[in-house]
Amino acid sequence: MTSSYQQQLDAKVERISAQFAEFNPPSLEVFNSPEQNFRMRAEFRIWHTEDDMFYAMFERNEDDKQKTVVRIDEFPIADQSINDLMPKLLAALKANPILESRLFEAHFLATLSGEVLVSLIYHRKLEQEWEVAAKALAEQLNIKLIGRSRGVKFVLSDEYVVEELQVFDRTYKYKQIESSFTQPNAQVCQKMLEWACNAAEQSDKDLLELYCGNGNFTLPLATKFKRVLATELAKSSVYAAQWNIEQNHIDNIQVARLSAEDFTQAYNGEREFRRLQEANIDISSYDFDTVFVDPPRAGIDDETLKLIQRFERIIYISCNPDTLQDNLKILSQTHKITKFAMFDQFPYTHHVESGVLLEKI
Repeated sequence: MTSSYQQQLDAKVERISAQFAEFNPPSLEVFNSPEQNFRMRAEFRIWHTEDDMFYAMFERNEDDKQKTVVRIDEFPIADQSINDLMPKLLAALKANPILESRLFEAHFLATLSGEVLVSLIYHRKLEQEWEVAAKALAEQLNIKLIGRSRGVKFVLSDEYVVEELQVFDRTYKYKQIESSFTQPNAQVCQKMLEWACNAAEQSDKDLLELYCGNGNFTLPLATKFKRVLATELAKSSVYAAQWNIEQNHIDNIQVARLSAEDFTQAYNGEREFRRLQEANIDISSYDFDTVFVDPPRAGIDDETLKLIQRFERIIYISCNPDTLQDNLKILSQTHKITKFAMFDQFPYTHHVESGVLLEKI
């Protein structure tokens, strides 16, 4: 490990250990990241000069008012496939005025499986001739390509990639939709999935999962429980999760398209939801002992916190230590932390992903 990577990791370990000391957790398990080529997504502005065009990012000056354009020819934190593609794509775009004209941004989504999807965002209307040129480009570079301009989206083949993640000795396939949330650091994501499975151990009861997204954690966790009920509100994520469950031949998961707040009402019997009936989901038939949560940055709302306190075990993955700390002030009244982990999902930034296993006192 280089000293700069180790230093930033040590600083995070120190910060997280201090922040959660009040809850008396066990010693922190630390999962590091590759130092380079770890990011599976990259987004660049396209900067046009009189006779050139290049990838760019903005650097804010110290007063935070001025922004400086920084030319980007390579991007070491991004996956190697993105770095390999960047100059080839740029050369092909420059060579064709139909593809180059008023191009505003380029977004890359890569996978460990080798598939790459590129979204090109334009400040002009895209016509038929763009589609013809773009199709030829996608074939030439062996990539999936999407074009966007105001209110219009041209999907040339698919608007998703299929990722393959290794969890212990099994490979899982995941449909990752370009516009939906996916974990940006695939290598660290695999470590998170294994940690969550180890935290779950083996149960003869059922798992409830809130905020399941595309089923990232749901699929491997399903091997640890009799049945799984997963909830997610975003329609595209629910469709991806259903596809992922089928593609991986897993038969003990049901997905309910409800927010965590709505599910709480359904679980408490306060409201009936037609969506549950249509999907043949009978909440009362489940015998849960564990709940898994991976909430958005805002953390978990008060009513849902009350709900999850009723479970024997809570596995909580967090992308925001501050809201995790707030939530633990309530959860620690009924549960104690028995596993504590930090995942360096975002090296060289102050962001960290953390995980706790909580067991009823």
